[in-house]
Amino acid sequence: MAPVAVTEIEDGVLEEYIALTTQMRTLDYLEDPVFWVEDRLGERLWSKQKEIMRSVRDNRRTAVPSCFDAGKSFIAARIAAWWIDSHPPGKAGVVSTASKFAQVRAILWRELRRAHAKGNLPGRVNQTEWHLPIPGGTEELVAYGRKPDDDDETGFHGFHGRWMLGLIDEASGVSTTLCNSIENLIANEDSRLLAIGNPEDPTSEFKDMCSPGSGWKVIQIKAWSTPNFTDEALSDDPVLDHEIKSELISKIWVEERRKKWGVNSSMYISNVEAEFPESTADGLIPISWIRAAQARSLDAQGVSELGVDVGAGRDKSTIGHRRGPVFRIKHRDTNPDTMHTCGEAVAVMHDTEAELVKVDSIGIGKGVADRGAEQIYDDGTEEHFPFVGVNVSSKPRDEKRFINLRAEGYWTLRERFEDGTIDIDSDDEDLAEQLVELRFKRTSSGKIQMESKDQMIERLGHSPDDSDCCMLAFLILPELPKKVKGAVWGI
Repeated sequence: MAPVAVTEIEDGVLEEYIALTTQMRTLDYLEDPVFWVEDRLGERLWSKQKEIMRSVRDNRRTAVPSCFDAGKSFIAARIAAWWIDSHPPGKAGVVSTASKFAQVRAILWRELRRAHAKGNLPGRVNQTEWHLPIPGGTEELVAYGRKPDDDDETGFHGFHGRWMLGLIDEASGVSTTLCNSIENLIANEDSRLLAIGNPEDPTSEFKDMCSPGSGWKVIQIKAWSTPNFTDEALSDDPVLDHEIKSELISKIWVEERRKKWGVNSSMYISNVEAEFPESTADGLIPISWIRAAQARSLDAQGVSELGVDVGAGRDKSTIGHRRGPVFRIKHRDTNPDTMHTCGEAVAVMHDTEAELVKVDSIGIGKGVADRGAEQIYDDGTEEHFPFVGVNVSSKPRDEKRFINLRAEGYWTLRERFEDGTIDIDSDDEDLAEQLVELRFKRTSSGKIQMESKDQMIERLGHSPDDSDCCMLAFLILPELPKKVKGAVWGI
């Protein structure tokens, strides 16, 4: 039987026909979220993303420990958009959170705004809220993103509906208190909860969600299961297929991380293998403290000092700068010429107006410290450059607690991370990886001793250059004479 032309439908029946067709399509959307993405947004998903969407449809709780750059926030935003668009208006709600507010607003909700625009979805979406029109000419809040304080037990109270969806993005960094608070949203049978993120912190609530017997449907995304490794076809159009895959984790990135971090490093295990690294009692700085320092924005006010770790070709030579509590790596290279390293340190000293340049003086670093200290300013004045050599194997200030100055310096750095008095670059994953890999132990006399550089190189395949220059930058030295010339602290 031939389809009925719209012009042949009697007056008054057209509206009923359109309403019925729309209702049937809405049911199709509700039953198949993947179809909703393809039909409503015109987008293509890869296999794991489809599995996640259908799991949210079928399971009350879904946890996704994922490798880096697998489209986590993309798919979480599509799930949120599908949830609001396919359920009855005003009866469904979405609440999202993440480890930091910037992740909520700049990542997840940016993707949600894109989905809203692409599908011409109803209502209006701003940076962290979605409002739908309701009868009477007013609007109703149906979705929002929020990052309450980590210990706020009522952070998500007051938002209810028959169909509620809770989204926890970057779940490894979200506190147990907030996870429990968002759990309260799904008290009724028809609501759902999705937790997704890199499995970084083995002490987190996210780790418990992903563990056997947790009651959560767990979908793991290893780098090897993503399209650039499996050659999964995402579209019949080669150009579109390439465009989609170009935004996902690549073989070259994984190989770079393997060489730089080593396959035994916590960051590689988390960001590539999508496994939680082992929780080690001898770890110096927990990943949760490091991520908090990366998310922190402190005032760059106070002393200006440099830490210089000299590698001389085998390892990197690294120069780091602290201005008060704010630390950034300013220079890295593998040039074996120590005078080149000295010149770079002098240049950074001028750029940052550093008052003190602390150089690891063990081995070849002594030459950099001595050469830097003996220079005078271009105008011929006698004020020497503020270079000082630091022998980190020498005696600490507190000999009862620490085996040497290196242990004391790192423990002081640890306390900054614990107290929230340090701000490090949010994009510096190399520094983060080295910090999380630091190990310590106590001697038989109870003193704190750090794992040596050589031991760390043997364990991971690389030296802690970045973390060492960070420690040096914050290391507290005794009062120095006005003219520092070639003096090596601790000898």
